Amino acid sequence: MPVLPKSRRAVLAFLHDVTMAALSFAMAMYLRLGEAVLGYEPRLILLYCVAFTAIAAVIFLLTGLYRGIWRYASLPDLINIARAATLTELVFLPVMFFFTRLDALPRSILLIDWLVLIALLGAPRLGYRIFKDRGLDHLLERNGRAARIPVLLISTKEGADSFIRETARDPDALYRVVGILSDTSARVGREIYGIPVLGTLDRLEQVVADLDRRGRRPQKLVITAQAMPGAEVRRLLDRAETLAIPLARAPRSTEFQQTRADNARPIEPIALEDLLGRPQAVLDREGVVRLIRGRCVLVTGAGGTIGSELTRQIAALAPDRLVLVDSSEFLLYSIDGELRERWPGLSIRPLLADVRDRHRIEAVIGGEQPQIVFHAAALKHVPMVEANPVEGVLTNVIGTRNVAEAARAHGVSQMVMISTDKAVDPASVMGATKRLAEAICQALDVQESRREAPGRPGIMGTRIVTVRFGNVLGSTGSVVPLFTRQLAAGGPLTVTHPEMTRFFMTVREAVELVLEASASAPEPEQGDLRGKIFVLDMGEPVKIVDLARQMIRLAGLTPDRDIKIDFIGLRPGEKLHEALFHGAEAPIPTVNPALRLAAPRTADYAVLARSVDELEEHARAGREIRTLDLLGRLVPEYHAPGAIPSPAATASAARV
Repeated sequence: MPVLPKSRRAVLAFLHDVTMAALSFAMAMYLRLGEAVLGYEPRLILLYCVAFTAIAAVIFLLTGLYRGIWRYASLPDLINIARAATLTELVFLPVMFFFTRLDALPRSILLIDWLVLIALLGAPRLGYRIFKDRGLDHLLERNGRAARIPVLLISTKEGADSFIRETARDPDALYRVVGILSDTSARVGREIYGIPVLGTLDRLEQVVADLDRRGRRPQKLVITAQAMPGAEVRRLLDRAETLAIPLARAPRSTEFQQTRADNARPIEPIALEDLLGRPQAVLDREGVVRLIRGRCVLVTGAGGTIGSELTRQIAALAPDRLVLVDSSEFLLYSIDGELRERWPGLSIRPLLADVRDRHRIEAVIGGEQPQIVFHAAALKHVPMVEANPVEGVLTNVIGTRNVAEAARAHGVSQMVMISTDKAVDPASVMGATKRLAEAICQALDVQESRREAPGRPGIMGTRIVTVRFGNVLGSTGSVVPLFTRQLAAGGPLTVTHPEMTRFFMTVREAVELVLEASASAPEPEQGDLRGKIFVLDMGEPVKIVDLARQMIRLAGLTPDRDIKIDFIGLRPGEKLHEALFHGAEAPIPTVNPALRLAAPRTADYAVLARSVDELEEHARAGREIRTLDLLGRLVPEYHAPGAIPSPAATASAARV
C-alpha cells in the first residue's frame, strides 16, 4: 500500500518527481515525432500524459523514491530511480493497451521516455549534491581550510573513500587529506575523490619528504584499512616514530555518525588490539546461534572480564533466559545493569553465589534449571594465588567440581569450563589448580559419555567442555592494566624479565572462540570429543618488554627516554614462557584452524573424586602445607615447595 510523504521536504521531492514524469512523456513524444506531434488529437495526447503521470505517481509512492536525501544522492538512489522508471513503463504499457490499444502511439516512445525519465529524475539530485559539495568546499576555504590538520591515509582499501567523503562533508572536520599510500602499485598516480595516490606503503618516507618540500607535511598518518595484520601495524608504528608523526586508525563507517558537539575527532589512536591483531577466525555462527537461541544459559563469574563478555555475546544471541552468578555484589550489579540497558526484553536473573559453596550452587542450578552452564569463575592472579594457595584450591578446584557435579545432577545439557595456558606444566599454584580442574572436567566428561541422560532416551549425559587459552588483553589478570597505571603515573614500567613472553588475545575473539568450541560437533578424524580439551590458537607469543615499549609509543612517548623500563625479576610461580600444549599432548586439528584439540591423560572419576575430597578437607581446615603436598601429588608436573611425592603417589597421579 502506498505510504504518503509526511515531511515538507518529502512532499516537495514527490511533487518534483511527478512533474518530471509528466514532462518526460511530453519530451519523449516530441523527440520521437517532432513537429508531427501537433497533428495528433489533443484529447488522446492528454489521456496518455495524464495516465502515465498517475501511474508514475503511484509507482513513486510504492518505491519510496521521495525518501532519498538529495544531499547524499549516490548509486543506490540511481538504481532506485531506474527501478521506478522501469516499473512505470511496464505498468503503463498493458494498462493503456487495454483501454486504447495504444492507437497512434509509436512503441519506441516508451524506450525514449524511460531514458528521459531517468535523466530528469537523476540530474536534479546529482546537481544538488554537486552544488552542496562545492559550496562546502568554498566555505571551508573561507574559514581557513589550511588551518585543518593535514593527514596522509594508509591503504586504498575500503575505508579510504569513506574517510575522505565524511571529512569533506563535515564543516567542523579537523583534518584534510593531503594524499594516500596504496597497498599495490596499480593504484599509484590515480585519485579518490580528487585526492592523489602518491605511492605504495614502502615509499612512506619518500612521500612524506616530498610533501614536506611542498609545505604539505602530514601531521598524522591514518590507517584506513579495517583488517591490517598486527605485524604490519607494528612496522608502521616504528616507521611513524622515526618520522615523528603520530599513527592513528580511521573509525568504521558506522562511527562517523557520532555526535560531534564535543568536537570528537573522527580518528582513533592505534590500540594494542591493532598491534597484536591477526586474521579474524571464520566462525560457525549458525552453530553458535543454534546452541544459545531459546535456551536458558547460566554464567558463573559473570562480572569478570571473560564472564562479562560471555554474557554480552550470549545476550545478543537471543537466549530464553540468562542467569548471572558472581560472588561480587558490585560486579554483578554492573553487568546486570549493562545487559538490561542493552537488551531490555531479555529475561535476566542476577544471583549472588560463591562457587565454593556446594549447597548454594546446587540450589542455584537446581532452581534455575539451565540447559547450558559457562563456568568462568576463578582466581587467576598468579602472585595472589601463590600467596593464598588454599583459597586458590577452594575456588579453582572445589568450585569447578561443585559446578560440574551440580550440572550433571540436574540434567544440564552442556557445561563449559574456561581454563588457562598456565595449566600446562604449571609452575604456580594457580596453574596447578587449573590443571586439576581440567582433569576433573575431563574425567567427569568421559564418565558422562557412558551414561544415558535422565528423561532423554538415547542422549548421553552432560557434555563437559574445557577450553584453554592464554592471556586476554585488558583483563584484570593481564599486564596491560598495570602498564596503563604505570604510564599514567609517569613510569617506570616494570617487566619481570627481558625474555619473558606470553600469548595474547582480545577478549572478544577469545569469547567468540569459546562459543565456537561449545557448539562444535565431533568430526570423523577427531574421534570422540569426550575428555579432550579445546585449545584456542593464540598466534605467536609476544615479548612483554616489546609490549611495554609499544604501549609507551602509543602514548606518544619514547621508551627509555621519556619512560623507563625496569626489570624486577620473576615473581613466585612465574615462568619465562607459557605453552598451550603439554609435551605429551599431540595437537589435533579441527575444521576451524583457530581451534585445536588436546588429548591429555584422564583418570577414573571415582578414584579422582576421593583424592579431591581429601584435598577439600585439608583446604577447608586451612592446612596449607598438606594442601600443597596433595596438590603436587595430584598434578605431578607441579611440586609445591618442600613436597616430595612418593613413587607410588607419582605413579597414581600420572593417570590424572
